[in-house]
Order: sequence, then structure tokens, then C-alpha cells
Amino acid sequence: MPQPNILLFVTEQHRGDCLSIENHPVLMTPNMDNIAGRGARFTRAYSNCPTCIAARRSLLSGQFPATHGVVGYKEGVEWEIADTLPAVLARSGYETCWVGRSMHQYPADKNFGFEHMIKSDHRSESGNDYMRYLQERRPDDWEGLYGTGVMHNDRTARPWHLDEDLHPTNWTVHEALRFLRNRDQSRPFFLVVSFIAAHPPLLPPAFYLERYLRTGVPEPVIGDWSEPPPAGGLGLDVGSRQVDLRGEALLSARAGYYGLLNHLDDQLRRILNPVQGIDKMTHGNTAVMLTSDHGEMLGDHYLWHKIAPYEPSARVPLLLRAPERFGIRAGAVIDQAVCLADVMPTILELAGAPIPAGVDGRSLLPLLRGVTEGWRDYVHIEHAPMHQSLTDGREKYIWFAALCRAGPIRR
Repeated sequence: MPQPNILLFVTEQHRGDCLSIENHPVLMTPNMDNIAGRGARFTRAYSNCPTCIAARRSLLSGQFPATHGVVGYKEGVEWEIADTLPAVLARSGYETCWVGRSMHQYPADKNFGFEHMIKSDHRSESGNDYMRYLQERRPDDWEGLYGTGVMHNDRTARPWHLDEDLHPTNWTVHEALRFLRNRDQSRPFFLVVSFIAAHPPLLPPAFYLERYLRTGVPEPVIGDWSEPPPAGGLGLDVGSRQVDLRGEALLSARAGYYGLLNHLDDQLRRILNPVQGIDKMTHGNTAVMLTSDHGEMLGDHYLWHKIAPYEPSARVPLLLRAPERFGIRAGAVIDQAVCLADVMPTILELAGAPIPAGVDGRSLLPLLRGVTEGWRDYVHIEHAPMHQSLTDGREKYIWFAALCRAGPIRR
């Protein structure tokens, strides 16, 4: 049989419960749901380190943070590794391409095994492909995504201020389709389509923001142990990790976040539609996977951003469908604890490629075929210097190491 093509969607800061197939009360994600409906959904998938750089290293290497060397958020750490996921696939005959939000590794212009890179990355010395695209259409616009005053990590939200086809989500799908049209037809492909959404700035097109302002949003989950910021958060920076979202602030923040994901989901249809999408292009010989680097607290427990070991931050979506010959039962729901380090060995097994000795993760294909014996009992989650955690997907032990070093914890 021919090797399957592999299409990996990577969303950013996407909570594991933010899929309509997870029975979300308002969010609509029918195209993501259909990946699960035609294949499998992992209900207990975790980021090994719920922050962007470390999590993406685990995706690229199949390694736990302690192995690849980034156990928290730290910029500018060089990485020398030969056996990345794209490098191993390239040696097995694949044409490899990364499109969209960058790998967020250092140095920014290093390809880490990808043959093609079309990226949005302000850190890149060779330039930002998205900004070039934008400035061809708006020559005087040098702020682009950040021209509204709603910035990188903010809880504030407003509608996208430019034409919708200039939105980074639309651009990312456009460039993915360009690769699919122009690829080498003699080789299978590995294509990563990486989105900035739902990472702030919370700037969905107006239609999507207005949808969730109209439907309303669920209230945040607040544990009885959670402590609100002083003065209800008044006076804190709008990018602060501590929040007390109520009323309009809660409605607009969550509507902006859900709007980004709903917009992204509609854009996926451009690739996944049955008339001219990926199945038609490849005669059904493509495995499709979707996951994210980490989640978003979104006001739960008075917190914003990622990093925290709690479910909204640490649990991520993980969906997979593959050609029928791989034996994945349609609509399968897998409840075992899995992690981002498992993505690489799973893809390599799908491709029939060797799994390097340095990989810590495990292929998920046995679970997908109903073989649970010998699976790990728990997943380890860490973020230095803050916490270490263990979870089996039902219970979680959290050691707040930074607080312990600072003195006794008082609640």
C-alpha cells in the first residue's frame, strides 16, 4: 500500500473542552468534530508543558520536556536535534511543509527538518511571510495584526479591523491550499497547518464575535480555594495572569475566544470539504490529525493565559482520522491519558517510518485498535519553576513547587 499523506492541524492555546463534540454549551466546531466523527477523539490529552516553546518541542521531537531541555517558558534557547518529526519523515520519502504560526523555536529561521516553511513570525530575520502578504495589499500597514490596540496576551476583544481575507487564519489556510496544489505529486506529504488562533489578540471577524455576544457565554469555574485579585483586578494590566472577569469583560473575552475558534473551524472546511478538499486531492489516502500546544484558563479560577496545571490550561484537543486500512473505528472515544509527546511516534507509525531511540512518547495506534494493556498509568505535566503534576485523566496531583520554596501555602 502507498504511504499515507499526513495533515496535522495545530491550533494555539486551544482548551480541550472547546469543541462542540465535547458538549460545549455555545461553541460551534462542526468541522473539527467531523475529524473525531470519522475517526477518534482523545478525551484526556495533555500538554507535557503548558506553554508554547516547550510544548512545540515535544510535538517536534516526541520527547518530554526533561529530555529536550525546555521545562518552562524561555526564549533564545538553541536546539540541536537531528531526529525531528519532519526530518525522520523526509528520510522516509515525505515532502514536508510547515505553514502558519511558527514553530516558536530558536533560531527562528532554522527549519528543523522541514523542506518548506511559510510562516508568520516576527522573530524571523528572513522576514515574516504573513506580513509580506499583508503589506502587498496594504503597503503602509506595518502593525498588521496588532493595529487595533488589542495585543498579544490581552483579555480585551474587538472585531477584526481589516478585510476578512487578510485575517491570519484565512491566510494560513490559503497558503496550505497553495502547497497542496503545487506539491510534488510523486511523494507523500507531511503538512503542518499551524494557527495563531485562539491565542490573543482576540480579533475574530465581526460575524463570529457577534454570534457569541448574542448567544452568551458560560460562567467561569471558580474553585472554593481560588483567590480573586485585589480590588477585583482593577488597575491590573489587561494581559495580567490574574483576572476577575464579570459582566461585559467576561462576555467579550469569551466571545472573542470562541469567535476565533468558530472562524478557524469554518476555514478548515476549505481543506476538508468533500468536493475539492483533501480527500478528493489525495483519493482518500490522507490521515488528518488536530491538536494544540496548550489551553487557556479563560477566567477560570481567576486566571488568564496558560502555564497553570489545571485542566483548562493543560488539557488539549487531540483528534485523528486515517484511511480505513489503519483500522480506526469511526467515532471512537479514547479515555486513556495521552500527551503531545505521543504525536510524533503515532505519525511515524502511520507513515511506516522508524521511531528514533530518543523518543519518549508512544504511538497511539494500539489504543485506537482497542489495545489498552500496558498503557501508561499517568501523564507527567510540568512548568518550571511553578509546578509538577501527575494525572491519569480522572484525578490530578499537583505540587506547586514555587510556592513551597517561598514558604507555607495558606488558603
